[in-house]
Amino acid sequence: MTQHVVITGANRGIGLELAKQYVNAGAEVSALVRQSSDELDALGVQVISGIDVCEPEQVRDLATKLDNKPIDILINNAGVLHNETLADMDFAAIEQQFAVNALAPLRVTHALGHLLPAGAKVAMITSRMGSIADNGSGGYIGYRMSKAALNAAAVSLAHELKPRAVAVGLFHPGFVQTRMVGFAGDVSPEVAAQRIKQRIAELDLANTGGFWHANGERLPW
Repeated sequence: MTQHVVITGANRGIGLELAKQYVNAGAEVSALVRQSSDELDALGVQVISGIDVCEPEQVRDLATKLDNKPIDILINNAGVLHNETLADMDFAAIEQQFAVNALAPLRVTHALGHLLPAGAKVAMITSRMGSIADNGSGGYIGYRMSKAALNAAAVSLAHELKPRAVAVGLFHPGFVQTRMVGFAGDVSPEVAAQRIKQRIAELDLANTGGFWHANGERLPW
């Protein structure tokens, strides 16, 4: 049976590449985006535009927009990055990062949770910058906080969804060459997406709630 894969923030970067690779693998992809792109439109996937994952009323109707079709893989990919330090603080930017990086994945998963059948998987695209143990440089206060919050929520979701045979994985894609980091990364979106897709394939109820680098390394909390 054809897999139905739902991806947020699929108009560019890692999300676009994930959509491309799942389509090439024969999956049916639904892309949830604020605004589509020529690259996404060219894939021929279902594009649901005008979706701001931070807006409750837009997320509330997602199941209807997806025709209440069961979801085999839900990938919460949409994210935003700023850099705050004690000497250069921006509380509005921190609040935005919490809204997009932490609350929105929870909001989307809550809205679509009833469409996740036994055997379904939820992938949270997080960051090792959300690891407290791995923080050796400081900075990026809001981003680190938002991803740590996402990680905490995802582990709770893993426990709640396990009795329904739904697995949850937290995946750090690496330092990827995307617009979000000014294309300064050391991993291409193609490679990052390929690795994440493999990690999702390996996700099951035995390792649900795990925090992984896309290269397969287990990350510290």
